[in-house]
Amino acid sequence: MIRVTGDDGAQLSRQLPDWFQQEIDRIAMEQGLIGSDAYLEQWEWRDVDPRDGAPNDVLDAIESDLCAGMPPS
Repeated sequence: MIRVTGDDGAQLSRQLPDWFQQEIDRIAMEQGLIGSDAYLEQWEWRDVDPRDGAPNDVLDAIESDLCAGMPPS
């Protein structure tokens, strides 16, 4: 899931495509993290550099950047 916070403090979030989550799970299994606390410990919210634009446009850009690094299988 990705989330952005607008200048007014309102938050907007979006679920990433199913294939993206499946790829994360596949990589976690390769690393032996599935079914363990170590898997959940990898998940975190983090701040990134601010981006200009409407919240939906920023979500689109972030999703595009993330998905570009993980081609669908």
